[in-house]
Amino acid sequence: MSVNEDVLRRLVMELQILQETADTIQQRIGLTYAAINELQIAHNTLEGIKKEKNGSSLLIPIGGGSYVKTKLEDSEKLIVGIGANVAVEKNIGEAQEAFQTRLLRLEKVRDSLQKQLEEIVTKITNTRTHFQTLSEQLQEGKRNV
Repeated sequence: MSVNEDVLRRLVMELQILQETADTIQQRIGLTYAAINELQIAHNTLEGIKKEKNGSSLLIPIGGGSYVKTKLEDSEKLIVGIGANVAVEKNIGEAQEAFQTRLLRLEKVRDSLQKQLEEIVTKITNTRTHFQTLSEQLQEGKRNV
């Protein structure tokens, strides 16, 4: 087995690892977009609630394009999840501030993941080019023998 064949095998393994890494990063980007969307929906819902008075009838989104009818008991306070299945009572302003903080963090994570994905895609492209070049050289060498 020639050196070029060893290098080709190594490049194939490297390409597989890079592709798996790219797939994982794409999944994480998708999850990040879903979390961003969820926070935007929460923010929009709070904007709507701010305009309502106590006792108003509301349709609250519960996901999947579905809503629940309810009456607004207290338009100033709500329960906000803070992680690890823990929730606290906050006023609307505090909740919106918490959502904005989370949103900014998620956008930074998304941007970082997209940058990582771009770097991986560049590595994949370069590795494929190197693989193609070596493969052609190997084929040319076999024809000349």
